[in-house]
Amino acid sequence: MKKALLLAKRGEKNTFPNPMVGCLITKNGKTAGYGWHERFGGPHAEINALKMAGGQAAGATMFVTLEPCSHWGKTPPCVDAIIKSGIKRVVSAMSDPNPRISGRGLKKLAMNGINITNNLLSKEAVRLNKRYINALQGGKPTVTVKAAVSLDGKIAANSGDSKWISSKASRNYVHRLRSQYDAVLVGVNTVLYDNPELTSHGKGKNPVRVIIDPSLKTPLNYNVFNDSAPTLVFYCSGSADKIFKLKNKGIALIRVPKIAGKINFKHIIKKLNILHIYKVFIEGGGETISNALNSAVVSDLMIFVSPIIIGGRSAKTAVEGPGINKIRDAIKAKNLSISRLGRDLLVRALLK
Repeated sequence: MKKALLLAKRGEKNTFPNPMVGCLITKNGKTAGYGWHERFGGPHAEINALKMAGGQAAGATMFVTLEPCSHWGKTPPCVDAIIKSGIKRVVSAMSDPNPRISGRGLKKLAMNGINITNNLLSKEAVRLNKRYINALQGGKPTVTVKAAVSLDGKIAANSGDSKWISSKASRNYVHRLRSQYDAVLVGVNTVLYDNPELTSHGKGKNPVRVIIDPSLKTPLNYNVFNDSAPTLVFYCSGSADKIFKLKNKGIALIRVPKIAGKINFKHIIKKLNILHIYKVFIEGGGETISNALNSAVVSDLMIFVSPIIIGGRSAKTAVEGPGINKIRDAIKAKNLSISRLGRDLLVRALLK
């Protein structure tokens, strides 16, 4: 089991909001196969280990750091594959901490004649997946909008260039902030213009990268699709070839409908909450921020104001969209606070 726990840790960067899981299959005192959950949306540890073991799985013992799943999610139930393989014994480090499904996987294995041992090195397994277990406990969703603007409220020049409006001190602060959130979310235009990493840049754990890309325009070689962190894409339509290639890279895709020409942001937040992603950091662009604000899902704002003036009628602002006709209809912020970061001012405010 210690070896399985070490295997699980290999998926530390790329599995959240799923747990880290490792699996080792032994037969006659020798390793027949091993694997770990490598990426959110990808095959589970048990499936990878069974694939390596092949026919040697029959009559073997499986050591796995978390109870095998018994339900359909992004992948088929692991218990069905275990039963089919002929594994005779399963040793689990802990039951699934999700109360809706806890114990079901082990029960199904036992009902199919497989010998079960549970809670071997359970303290170590719980410690390994503390982040996942905390996320399961849920709580009130938090959606923060962050924007870096000039004194005249612009987030980019006419050309779309935005590097850099905010100071290095502000950017470093944002990198650290990302590690405090479950996900960082941007729209496709931000990805196409900036080609961002959307990681903590080594200043903490990496959040899940969430991209709103209705037509799957993002090129496959862009940074958001590298292996630095898991990536989830909300889309409406796309070619079968592009979908296949994205899935082959380990990118998770969720298809959502458009309502009145837009993706409903409440629907997105609800989908993320189902995945145990509760703290979301929205970093633009202007249309995405407008959509989020008008959907009333935003709880607070973080606006970094740089002492520069950009100007230009076509230069993008932090909040695009249709806007309002009457000042009385403006969204009201409260509990404002102002602090300094390098040359910039950071304005914080609550909306809820």
